Amino acid sequence: MADLATSSAEVREHAVAARQKTQGGIILVPVDFSAHSEAALLTAAGYSEAMGASLVVLHVVHDPGEMPGYYSKLIKKKRATKIQDMASEAFDHFMDRAIEESDGIAALKEADRLMVRGLPVTRILEVVEHLEPMMVVMGSQGRTGLKHLVIGSKATQIVQLCPVPVTIVKKLDLKG
Repeated sequence: MADLATSSAEVREHAVAARQKTQGGIILVPVDFSAHSEAALLTAAGYSEAMGASLVVLHVVHDPGEMPGYYSKLIKKKRATKIQDMASEAFDHFMDRAIEESDGIAALKEADRLMVRGLPVTRILEVVEHLEPMMVVMGSQGRTGLKHLVIGSKATQIVQLCPVPVTIVKKLDLKG
């Protein structure tokens, strides 16, 4: 189950605990439960195992204005629930599915799960600052052209602003 850090102090506490668990460094994987995030998570798990690094999986709880009800679409049951509870449930489902699809990669089973609330880019960079990971691995839809200019890209902003190396992963569509 994911820990919800509601303050910078709680993010720092989580970072200290994560650093104490590893001698091989930390790989941070921000996820939004998309197929691209899952591809990034599986890639990061492979890196983690190869490098002996710990994996920290981060979800920023944010119900964006352009997609109101984002979490309620992920959770099939209709009920009145706090957004962070729905996000936590979706996070657990996402991780369980990734563990199952990966044939139980140990790094995924042992990964720390962290949730924070706020604007994704700002909060991801804050977690990077406190966690001091060796790298960030994140998924991207890879929008180009006008859509990229109008909508922007969280991944692009992270690449531009992040003080540690960032690997961007796109889900390959091998159909037809």
